[in-house]
Amino acid sequence: MQLTPDFIFDPLPHIEHLVEYPFPEINPEDHLGPLNGLAGKWSGEGLNVIWRPHYGNRQNHFLELNLTRELLEFTPIEGPIPNRGLLQPDINMYGLTYLQQISDANQKDTTTKNPAGLHIEPGLWAVVPQTSGPAEGRTVARLASIPHGTAIVAQGKADLSTSAPDIPDITIKPFTSGDPSARHDFNEQNLAMSSDFRTTVDGLKGITQEMVNNPNSLLQSVIERQYFDATITLQVATDATPVPGGGTANTAFLGPNADAVSVTATFWLETIQGESAPSQLQYSQTVLLNFSGLNWPHVTVATLRRAG
Repeated sequence: MQLTPDFIFDPLPHIEHLVEYPFPEINPEDHLGPLNGLAGKWSGEGLNVIWRPHYGNRQNHFLELNLTRELLEFTPIEGPIPNRGLLQPDINMYGLTYLQQISDANQKDTTTKNPAGLHIEPGLWAVVPQTSGPAEGRTVARLASIPHGTAIVAQGKADLSTSAPDIPDITIKPFTSGDPSARHDFNEQNLAMSSDFRTTVDGLKGITQEMVNNPNSLLQSVIERQYFDATITLQVATDATPVPGGGTANTAFLGPNADAVSVTATFWLETIQGESAPSQLQYSQTVLLNFSGLNWPHVTVATLRRAG
């Protein structure tokens, strides 16, 4: 997804009263701040886990598991993105467009025999300066459109450290809506148990029980063998944590069938020891799908390397 070379944001009329707060700890000359290292092309592998509705009398859910191949490209937006203020002076945001493509590494498209496509996502990342109305520190935001019928705005924080990324364990266990402590186990989670309601054996090649128990183990196993000079952590969510703002919107069909109620995501932009700039991008994202009285985690993780 490329912008034309001559496209540059130019607010009309020009902004007279402006508040801008750069990210001096990253690079005071760079308006993109913590997002600057994203620019370019990335490719790599990951894992997709989704509990999805199943129409029929025998069971209401199906567990889909996919080893994935991914291409992710970020393109900086030339010029500032103006936002006019009422309670405070105007602000400028800066950002990048992106296009994400995810395919199944084990299964082929029946027509082309290419890897079966799972996901395509156009979107935008932006840095937002500190504001007084509302009173919020500097933030980052991700805007995304998903072809299945969901659009999201996720907002959060950017942090810089000189150590390895802190990647926590996560679970795919569904829980009772409104009570995250009420987790449920289903046979499909156990790869040693056969099930008609889980990805077939051919599609499970390379997927281990450890990955199912903790999808982030795929990321953790990569960084165990690496040393880092710096990590920029981008943590965003569609609810009010870590900052207000954001949300999800779904098509009419998804509402009663598989309502995407929230999205949380963490991206780790990593500079490996001895390298001068970020060359590895890892992320872990959880979408909660609500159906049959439960919230079902849809987890996507990947480790990508700079490809251009």
